[in-house]
Amino acid sequence: MKLVTTEQMRGLEQAAIAAGVSEQQLMEEAGLAVAQEAWMQLGTLEGRRIVVLVGPGNNGGDGIVAGRHLFDWGADVNLYVPRQRRDATLIDDLAPREVAIVAGEEDPGGAALEQLLAGADMVIDALMGIGQKRPLDANEPLGVALTKLKAARAGYSPPKLIAVDLPTGMDADSGAIDPLIVEPDLTVTFGLPKVGMYQAPASTLVGRVQVIDIGIPKAAQEAVPLELLTSRWAKAALPARPEDANKGTFGRVLVVGGSSRFVGAPGLAATAAYRSGAGLVTIACPRELMAALAPGVAEATWLPQPAAEDGGLPGDTAIALRGEWRNFSSAVIGPGLGNTDETRGFTWAILPDLAESLSAGVVIDADALNAIAGMPDAAGRMPPRAVLTPHPGEAARLLGTTVADVQARRLAAAQELAQRFGCVAVLKGAHTVIAEPGGRLSLSPFANPLLATAGSGDVLSGIIAGYLAQGLAPFEAACLGVYVHGATGEALREEYGDSGLLAGELAGRLPKVVKEIRG
Repeated sequence: MKLVTTEQMRGLEQAAIAAGVSEQQLMEEAGLAVAQEAWMQLGTLEGRRIVVLVGPGNNGGDGIVAGRHLFDWGADVNLYVPRQRRDATLIDDLAPREVAIVAGEEDPGGAALEQLLAGADMVIDALMGIGQKRPLDANEPLGVALTKLKAARAGYSPPKLIAVDLPTGMDADSGAIDPLIVEPDLTVTFGLPKVGMYQAPASTLVGRVQVIDIGIPKAAQEAVPLELLTSRWAKAALPARPEDANKGTFGRVLVVGGSSRFVGAPGLAATAAYRSGAGLVTIACPRELMAALAPGVAEATWLPQPAAEDGGLPGDTAIALRGEWRNFSSAVIGPGLGNTDETRGFTWAILPDLAESLSAGVVIDADALNAIAGMPDAAGRMPPRAVLTPHPGEAARLLGTTVADVQARRLAAAQELAQRFGCVAVLKGAHTVIAEPGGRLSLSPFANPLLATAGSGDVLSGIIAGYLAQGLAPFEAACLGVYVHGATGEALREEYGDSGLLAGELAGRLPKVVKEIRG
C-alpha cells in the first residue's frame, strides 16, 4: 500500500484536477465518503445527533459536505465553526436546510459546544487537514474546541469520533502530535494514507484507518515511491520451497562476529538465518566462544579464529577469511564484534573481499557499522549488494548527526544513508524504514516495545541474510526480513504483552509466523 507526504498528496490532487476532476468534485467525494462511514458507524441516523467541527480550510469543507448528506439522510446535524472560514459558500448552501450552525466567536468559552457534545452520538473532526504545521493553542478557538472534545470523549457516555483525512493535531509527514490531539475511532483518509499516520507516536492515535478513492489517477498513485509493507506483499515475496530441494538450494550464510563481551550475538544471527530458511549457516568467531555457542546452535558449522587481546576478532582475520567468502551466498558481519581498533581494521580490510566474492549480498550490522562510521573512504569500499541495519544511534554516527535529528526525519535519514553508501539501508525502530539508492522506500507497519530488547537486531540481521541466501535481491530481502521480524513480534505480543521477550524466542517463533503469512 502506497503512503504519501503532504507535498505528494497535493501533487496527486493536482493530477486529478489536470485529468478533469474539479476541486469541488474532490471535496464532494470526500464529504460523501465521510457521511457514509458515519452512517455505517451509527447503524441508523434517525434521531442521532452529529456534531461536525468545521475548520477554516478544505478539511472543513469536507466536513460541511458530510454534514449536508447526513442531514438529508435524517440525522440531527450541528456544525460548530471555531474560526471564520475563508470561503463561506458551502455554509451558505446549507441555508435552505435546518442545520444548526454555531460560530466560535459567539461561544468564546466553549459552553455551547460543551452542551452540543454532551448529547452527541458522533463527532466529525474536520478542523485541520494535512496542511497543519504550527502548534495549537488551548486558548484559541480551535484549541478550545479540541479541549471540549477531549473532555467529552473521556466522559461516561462518549460520542463516537471520526477524523477527516487525519486527526487534528497530527503532522501528516513526521507523525508528530500536538498535546491537544484527540484519538478518533476511525480516520477516513483520502486518495492514499499519509506517511505520518504510520510514524510514532501518531500511529497509536489514528484509530482504524479507512482509505477512500476520490478520483486520483491510478498512474499518479503508482508513481509514489513509498510503500507500506503488508502481509499480502510478504506472502508474494517469500522465496519458494520446492519439494525436491536440498540444503544447497537455499544458500549458505556466514556469520562473522562475537567477542568475550558479546558472546551470544553471532549465535542469535545464525539461528535466525536458519529459521528464515537458509540451507547451511557457518559461524566465524573467536575460538574461545565455541564452547558457549555450540550447544545453542548445534546445526551450525564453524570457522573458529584466534582471538584478539580484547577478546574479539583481530584485524588479520580478514586475511584468514579471504579464501572462504566464495563458499557462501551471503554473510552477516558485526554482531558482537565489539567497538575496538581491531574491529575497525578487520571491517576496513574485508569490505573489498565481500564485494568480489559474495554472490547474494552481505548484512552489515552492529559494531561493523560503527567501524564504517569512522572510515573516510567507507562509501567507496562498500559492497554493491550490502544491507546496512543501523539503529538510530548508529545511523546518527554514520551520518555525522544526532539521534534527535535522525528520529525527526526518519524517511529522509534512511534515504540519505542509502544514497551516501550506495546500498540498501534499514533504519530500525518503531516503523522501521527500508531505503535503496534508487529512491524506493518501504515502511514497516509495526511499532512494538516488546522488540526493544537486546539481541532483537541480531535476529533481524540473520533473517535478512537468510533471505539473501535464498535468492532475494537486497531491497526485497531487507523488506521481507523487517516484515516477518515485526509480524513475529506482534504474534508474541499477544502472549507476552509489551515486555519480557528474549531474542532467541523471537527466532524460535519465526517459522510459525511465516506459515501463517503463506496462509
